[in-house]
Formats: sequence, C-alpha cells, structure tokens
Amino acid sequence: MLWTTWLVLLLFWGPTSSEQQQQDVRDGHLKEIRADSHRKRSPPPVEPLDFGFVPSGVYDTHAYYEPGAIGILFHMVHAFLYVVQPNPFPKDLIVKVIQQNMGGIKIEEWRKPENVVLLLQGLYYESGFITCGSIGVVLLILLPTVGACFCLCRCCENCGGEMHQRQKKNADCQRGFYTASLVAASVFITVGVLFAYAANHNISAQIKSTRRLINTNMRDLKTFANNTPAQVEYLTAQYTTAKNKVLSDLDNIGPLLGGRIHSQLEKEVVPPLDTALRMAGAMRETKEALESVGSSLEVLQEGTGKLQASLSGERASLSNTLSDPACTNGAVSHTCNTIRATLTQLGVNAEFSGLPDISRPLANVDTVLKTDLSNIVQKGYSSFNDTPRLVKEQTKNIVSGVKGMLDKIGGEITGFAKMFPVEASLVNFTIFLNEGQKNIESYYPQIDQMDFYRWIGCVTVLCMLVLILAFNFLGLFCGTCGYDKQATPTTRGCLSNTGGNLLMAGVGFSFIFGWLLMGLVTTLFVVGGNVEKLVCEPLANRQLFKIIDTPYMVHPTKKNFLPGMLFQNPNIDLTVGSVYRECYENNGLYHALQLETMFNVNTFLNKTVYNKDLANVFESVKINLQDIALLEQEGRDSLINFANSGVGDIDYAAYLAEVNKGVTLVDLLSFSSDLEAQADQLPRGALENALKGHASSIRQIHKEQVVPLEQAMSTLSQSVRLLQRTASDLPVKVTNVLSAIDAAEYLITNNASHVVNQETRGYIENLVGYFKQYTEWVKDSLTAEVAQCKPISNIVDSMEIVACSFIVDSVNIFWFGLGGCCVLLIPSIIFSVKLAKYYRRMDTEDVFDDSPYYNTLTRFPRASAPPSLPDW
Repeated sequence: MLWTTWLVLLLFWGPTSSEQQQQDVRDGHLKEIRADSHRKRSPPPVEPLDFGFVPSGVYDTHAYYEPGAIGILFHMVHAFLYVVQPNPFPKDLIVKVIQQNMGGIKIEEWRKPENVVLLLQGLYYESGFITCGSIGVVLLILLPTVGACFCLCRCCENCGGEMHQRQKKNADCQRGFYTASLVAASVFITVGVLFAYAANHNISAQIKSTRRLINTNMRDLKTFANNTPAQVEYLTAQYTTAKNKVLSDLDNIGPLLGGRIHSQLEKEVVPPLDTALRMAGAMRETKEALESVGSSLEVLQEGTGKLQASLSGERASLSNTLSDPACTNGAVSHTCNTIRATLTQLGVNAEFSGLPDISRPLANVDTVLKTDLSNIVQKGYSSFNDTPRLVKEQTKNIVSGVKGMLDKIGGEITGFAKMFPVEASLVNFTIFLNEGQKNIESYYPQIDQMDFYRWIGCVTVLCMLVLILAFNFLGLFCGTCGYDKQATPTTRGCLSNTGGNLLMAGVGFSFIFGWLLMGLVTTLFVVGGNVEKLVCEPLANRQLFKIIDTPYMVHPTKKNFLPGMLFQNPNIDLTVGSVYRECYENNGLYHALQLETMFNVNTFLNKTVYNKDLANVFESVKINLQDIALLEQEGRDSLINFANSGVGDIDYAAYLAEVNKGVTLVDLLSFSSDLEAQADQLPRGALENALKGHASSIRQIHKEQVVPLEQAMSTLSQSVRLLQRTASDLPVKVTNVLSAIDAAEYLITNNASHVVNQETRGYIENLVGYFKQYTEWVKDSLTAEVAQCKPISNIVDSMEIVACSFIVDSVNIFWFGLGGCCVLLIPSIIFSVKLAKYYRRMDTEDVFDDSPYYNTLTRFPRASAPPSLPDW
C-alpha cells in the first residue's frame, strides 16, 4: 500500500560608356548578392533561462553507525567468523536452491543428482560452522557426562577423591604452576564475561538509538510527502518563465526578427546608399569648385590686365631713364646696355583670357542641385531602417494568435497536474505515517519490557560464570593466604581448607552450568554466525540485492520482481539494487522507479508545450519587404544629370597649363635686386638714384599685384584639380552607384526571401529553444530534485544498522565472549581440582621412618592419621 501511494504521487509526470556595359555591371552585383544571400549562416545562440531552484527539504536521518570502542570487539568477531567461514557469499547456490524449491520443499526432489550436488555445496560452505557446532555439541554432551562420572569416581575415593596427598619433592613448583594457570584461566574467563556483558549492555543502549532512527526516518518520510506537491507545483509554474520569455520575444519581434533581417541585408544595402550620399556631397563640392574656378578666373583676368599695364609703364619709364646722356659714358654704357637688354622681361607670362568657359557646366550643376539628393538618400535609409516596424506590422495577427495558444497550453499543463489527487493522496499518506508512528511507539513499552527480560536473562547467564569465578578467586585467595609450608597435609589450617573447598565448589558449578552455557553458545553461534555471513555481510556489500534481482527469482514467468509488484509489468528493467542506488544518491523517485516507462513526461511536454498547431503558426510567418524603396526616380535622374552636366568635358589641361606658368616672365623680386646691384656699379649721381627708384617701384608692383594673383592661381589650381578628380570617369561612377542600388533593391524585392526565411527559422528556433530548455529542466529536476527518495535508502540502511550493527554484532560478541568462557572452564576445572589438593586438609599423609640404618633417600612412607587434638 505504501509503495502504491508513492507511485500515485508522481505518476502524472511519467524543440559605363554604353547600355551594354552598364547592364554587365548590374548583373555582376546581382550575382554577388545572390551568392552571399544563400550562404549558410549559423543561428544565434539561445538565451539561457533561469528557472531557479526546486524547493527541497532537509532530511534528518544520518544512516551511519560508528560503534566506538566496542567496534574493536566487532572486528574480532568478524575476523573469527572469517576464519570459520572464509568462503565467498554463495549467491548462485542460494538462487539455485530457491528456484529448485519454489513450489515447496519436497524430500524426493533432493534425491536427484543435481540437488545432491547443491546439498554437498551447501555442506561445504557450512563446513566451518558444522565443525565448530559439532565441537560445541560434543562438549555439550561430554560436560554433564564427564561431570557425573567425575562425581561418582570421587565418591569412590578415586579421581582425586581420596583424602590423601603424596609427598613430592616438586610439590611447591606444581602448586605454583597450578595457581598461575588457574589465575590465568580465571582472568581470561573474566575478560570473556566482560565481553559478553558489554554486548548485553550495547543491545539495551542501542535500542534507545533505534527510537531516534525511527523518529528521524518517519520525519523524513513526512518531509518527502510534504515537499512533493510544492515541487510539482513549482515545475508546472515555471512554464510561465518560458512562456513569458516567448511572449517578450514576440512583443519585440520587430527589433529581434526585423533587426536580424536588417543586419543581414545591411552589408548589401547600406554601402550603395553611402556611395549615393557621398555622390550628393560631391555634387555640392563640384558646384563650389566651379564657382571657385569662375571667381578665380575673373580675378586673374582682371589682375593680369592691370599687371600688364603697370609693367608696360615701368618698362617705358626705365627705358627713358636709360636714355640719359650719362649712359653714353664709356664706363657706364656697358651697364646701361645690360639693363636695357633685360627690359623685355618685364611682362605677363600667363594668359587667362583664352581659357574655356565653365558657365554651362556650372549652370547644369545648379540645375542638378535643385533636387535634394541627400534628402532622397536619407529617405532610402529610413525606408530600409523601417524593416523592424514592417516586420511587426506584418506579424501582428500571428503574435496575437501565439499568445492565445501559449495561454491555452499553460492551462492544459496546470489542468493536467490538477487531474491527479496529489495533495489528497499525500494527506492520506501523512495520516498513514502518523498512525504508523503511533502504532510503533505503542510497542515501545513492550519492547522495553522484553529488552529488560532479555537483559535479566543474559545477566543470569553471566552470573553463572561470575559464581564460578567467585569460587575460583575466593578459593585462590583463601588457599594462598592460609597455606603454611610447615603444616603437613593433615594439619593444614581452616583458611587453607576453605580455599580448597571453594575451588571444588567452583568445579562442581562448572559441571552444572557448563553444558547449559555451551548449549546456549552453540545455538547463538550457529544462528548469529550464519545471519552475519548470509544476511548482514551481503546486505552491507549489496550482494543480497543481486539475489532478489535475479531474473525469474520469485516466479518462473516473471522476469523482475519489483516492477511486477509495482506496475504489474515484470519485463521493465527495474531492480531493487538500482532503486536503492538511485535513492542512496538522493535522486528523484521518478527516475529511481523508472516511471518514464509508465508515463514519459518529456513526451507529454513535447506534445503539449510545442504542439503541431503552434508549429504551424510559427511556420506561417511570412515577411514581405517589397515596400522598401532605396532611391526614388528623382534621385536617379539627379545622378544621371550630374554625370551629363559637362563637368567631365572641361579642358582641365589648359587650366593647369596656365596655372603652372608664373604670373610674370621673370621674378620681379630677382629683377629688382639685380637692378639695384647694377645701379650700385654706377657712379653716384642722378642715374644711380633713378635706377634704384625703378627697382623699388618693381618691388611695389610685385607686392601689390603679383602676390594676389599668385594666391588666386593657387586657389584656381586646387579647384581645377578637385574638379578633375571628380569628373574622372564620372559616368562610370554614377553607373556603378545606380547598379549597386538596383542590385540591393533586387535583393530586397526578389531575393530577400531566403534571408527572411533563414532569419525567421533562427528566430523560431530561439522560441522553440525556450520550450526545450523548460522540458530539459523538468526532466533534470524530476531526475535529481523532485521527490528525492533518500528516505527510502535511509530506511534500508537504518534496518541494516539496527538488525546487524545493533543486534547481530552484539549477539555475536555475546556468544564469542561466552564461548571463550566455556572453553576456558575445562582448564579451570582441571587446575582447580589439582590445586585443591594442596589447600584442603587431608585425612592421611605420608610418614617417614627416621632410622639410622636408612638415609632420607631410601625412606619408605607410610600412611598415618592426623593426631587427636581437641581443636581438630
């Protein structure tokens, strides 16, 4: 009934110059994107869920026994039994015997040869016990027989019954030997009595510990019964954790699924948009550069005209100065002629008036910039970045449907758990435990009374030996204290005689009690020794479970005993040893009893938590991205118009050729310095001063006119070079941008379904992974944490402790000590009889004649009666 109740508790538990070139470029982009979109991607790892810890109770029973000092005696008895019975546990023999006699013991069956062999094997195994038992039986028979014969013999004044002691030269030595031997025997008998008394006391003391074991085991069973409903409820409640995580991911399907789709398409979509955005910036820069070229060109044309006029006037003025009569002097004329020869260098070198006009390309670029390409590209960004919202809108109905199904599944799990009367069954089980404990406690007084009678009986048995020991020790004490070496055997004192009589009394009681004690020892030895070797030792090393778990042991048609009793299915591979082992490791009862063979929780949860309806809903998720537009037609036209704006037709080489020229034919600063140097060669006077004035004027022209022109030429050079870089293969660049955008749009519109399906599968796998985590957690919890059956193994261990460690080991120590005493009674009897002769007063003694004709070595004794004295 108890096993059936436990079974019910957990039974319900039982996842670019022509159109052809442009088309080729676009086809190349499309092939690359298609190949990348079909590349296998591993799904992201599933986020682990925290289901917490299953509430568990603390079991109080510690099924471990440390015997303490008496453990030494236990080891001694075990060693003695090993000497008596060194054979291993006869598992096969016991199994064969049980199977042979399954229908009852039949004498005629044992006459068969195979049964005779079994009998001989059993006798061989029990040979040690048979031998020792036979010795005990022999002693049991001999002790009273020998005692009776001894008494009759002494009554006939034989066997030491004659009250006459022969005088011997080594009498003192013999008396000392007998005394020492009797003392040694008595001491060893005393030790045996102490062993037996310790065993007797240990049984009484451990019976009180048995109550503690019973109380803790019952308390653990109640803890087991009280915690199981809460643990089962906790398992069912934790479905909410997985459900809430799934609902959270469904609520965030836009950022999660849409974000993953966005991230996969981003590397193909964003780069073309970035290039288009950079192209919009290049348009603005081109306009600025064209405007800069135009303004710089106007400045240069106007500045070179003024510079030409200034240099012409300075050249004419310098020519007039050189026409001075002073230049005709022979020494000065050479210098003047030299200066006159350089006047042609004072002129403008660059000619900007003949450069091509850029007004038409500038006007075209202005027209292109009227369309805000940057804004159009930003719209493309926004449209693509709106993928999460698009996904959320398209899966709105699916999400709401899944939420309803998850709530329904949660209700099914909770409802299924409530179908079984777990709490009611556990309440009845707790009541059963309480009543059982009360019934057990009601037997405590009777057990105490029986233990008291047992204790009295054992003490009575020990008192027999104590009485014999008392006679021995008193006899030794009186005989030793009253012994007088000067006294003759017939004149020994009263104390010495009393000692001898006490020793003989001990001999008599030894014969009276010895056979009773030997019979008790033999019985306890045979029973206790075999229980230790056939029950306790195989129970300690779990060999006994192997006998119980032997196939077809109980019934010839039932393979396994335990599942046949519990589940009426003996073919389940469930054994007592495996149940004990699982419970000893404190695993769950569901796993220990292999209840998955009756009700598989994983199968139930897999069918319930993630059923076909939910799978069909998940598989029906479809995402359409055709509404995404990366670049409007207006933006495309703007890019094409920019490519055809004429920026690439400008003769940049002509501009750079003029820019690379100097503003003037000669460096005016060098020219003015040379002019001053030549003026210094002239004699001081008006001509020298005039020439230096012209040099100063030339420097002023350089400062005021040439330097600004050089700056304008530098600006013009930078702008022209920028335009040249921008205009280099501009149609090809624009065509590439448009091709990349077309390819990305094609991917989104026609070929993104693979990416969408792949990411959708990954997203669904994550959702299913949460349910798989829950089912795996339930399985692991049922295996190791729910209904931990440690109390069951504790009951077995407690029974072993009580039956074997408390009772059998103590009984074995009792007969071990008592048996030693019985064996030592034999030498005690012999030495007591021998020693009493030296202490008791004799009736006659040896008398020697003191004749001068004989020496002491040849004297002949004769018997003589003791003297007649009043005090005798």
